[in-house]
Amino acid sequence: MSNKRWQLKPLEEETVVGELQVSLNNLPFPLARALALRGVDSTNLAKAFFRSGTEELHDPYLMKDMTKAVDRIVLALDKKESICVYGDYDVDGTTSTALLTHYLTSLGADVAFFVPDRFKHGYGLSELGLKEVAEMGTKLVVSLDCGITSVHEAEFARTLGMDLIICDHHTPGDIIPDAIAVLDAKQADCPYPFKELCGCAVTMKLAQAIQIKLGKDPQHVYSYLDLVGIATASDVVSLTGENRILLREGIKQLKENPRVGLKMLAEQANVRLSECDTRSIVFNLGPRINAAGRLGDAARAVTLLLSETELEGTARARQLERLNEERRALDRQTQIEAFKMADLLLAKGQRHTVVLHHPEWHLGVIGIVASRLVDRHFRPAVMLANSGDMVKGSARSINGINIYNALQSCSELLEEFGGHDYAAGVSLRPENVEAFIERFDKAVAASVTPDILEPVVEVDSEMTLSDLDTRFWAVLKQFEPFGADNPSPIFWSSQLEVVGPVATVGKDRSHLKFSVRERAAGQPARDVIGFGLGKHLSQVAESQERGKSLDLLFSIQENTFNGRTKLQLLAKDVRLNQG
Repeated sequence: MSNKRWQLKPLEEETVVGELQVSLNNLPFPLARALALRGVDSTNLAKAFFRSGTEELHDPYLMKDMTKAVDRIVLALDKKESICVYGDYDVDGTTSTALLTHYLTSLGADVAFFVPDRFKHGYGLSELGLKEVAEMGTKLVVSLDCGITSVHEAEFARTLGMDLIICDHHTPGDIIPDAIAVLDAKQADCPYPFKELCGCAVTMKLAQAIQIKLGKDPQHVYSYLDLVGIATASDVVSLTGENRILLREGIKQLKENPRVGLKMLAEQANVRLSECDTRSIVFNLGPRINAAGRLGDAARAVTLLLSETELEGTARARQLERLNEERRALDRQTQIEAFKMADLLLAKGQRHTVVLHHPEWHLGVIGIVASRLVDRHFRPAVMLANSGDMVKGSARSINGINIYNALQSCSELLEEFGGHDYAAGVSLRPENVEAFIERFDKAVAASVTPDILEPVVEVDSEMTLSDLDTRFWAVLKQFEPFGADNPSPIFWSSQLEVVGPVATVGKDRSHLKFSVRERAAGQPARDVIGFGLGKHLSQVAESQERGKSLDLLFSIQENTFNGRTKLQLLAKDVRLNQG
């Protein structure tokens, strides 16, 4: 049996579903309910949800300090001052770095970029990194996807004779760094209407504001939407408001006119950009860009994104492909070790978190494994590894637990921390590890309600498989792009009949494949694939052998095989019908 609770997402006013059905030309009930759950409860909001484009994006000058940032960069352009773009080493940071470097170069700027080494410099702005930047003759530093908590480093940059502009999207601390300008919509006094942009989107806003200042076409910067789309999907920001528009338009550009480096990267990853979606980015393109910073020099990712010829792009993409293979091997070994340690930890007694420390774990893969620990044990997880004389780590969380707030309550034990609700990074001294493990668990425990640590699958609507016709799919496709706060709708169908072969598939036989249909006469069968659901093989087989009805939670997707494309059900959970 499933160990997850199936829960229909509640609506404050169920009557709005019927109203949407009527106003949207008899829209099927499951889709109308899924819309209402996304706050789309009127015809006008539905039009915006399905049809909004770049014309709905906000004026970049609504962001606090934008005028200051633009004026300082334009001054640097006029005076031919040396500018250094200082980006983070993840996907969001490297795409941001490539975007601003390319844009400023197109304006004739004296510009160079710097991406810190995860192991040598650590995350974000650092004294060592700023010293190296100063040695390049830099007069103006523009930090991207980092810097909002770098109060000391901002002062240090000034002592080196450099001005600093900070472009970030992470949660600010109590003190804002003293820089020429700080662009971050999460600042309490920033009037920018949308607060959830990724770092690359903030960077694009800066470029657009410069365009306006220079009297140039602000829409020119939309040529960078492929980079913004990759960053938006990879950084798992909320896919609402502007982010939904940016990702949709970014995917469109990836399909129709990608920059040469991304085109060559997709070839190495066996991704057809003409069929690109959020999943392609998150599981194929993003990890390869990330691999550069995880295992070596993240500047390799930037140079790939700046490639001007297919020959150069292919060489750079092959380099990242080799790094990604190495990353995957490390990832597998670290996961095996972490899962064993987590099982031992949880066997000792009730814990609200999984915090693991291994001195020799690779800093480049612990964030990935922390996410898998969350999926496996359904509680916040922190993976810690030694780095020089410090211990550094990656934290991941679950719905209902703000991990940044939990870390903040442990701040006296930490040297550094930063991030947002669901993901963060930490740095602490080795002697504080044990105390941190206990303090963090208590901090999370204070936020836990009885049902938070119980695995729940939230369902948008019940539906019958006969609802799934051409129009249903055409409308559902327009819900995309899917991601955080706009997941692919999950539907619930009951009393299904299992037909055809039932099998586990995949290298480790961990996936489940079968077909179902409604018991009414003449109903077609639908293929089902359940990734990671191989453990339910006996249940599904029993349903078929004994003629028992099956209940199924699923989303809907297209599957292309041997040149043929058809719809299939992506199972989220299964159980025998109890009726």
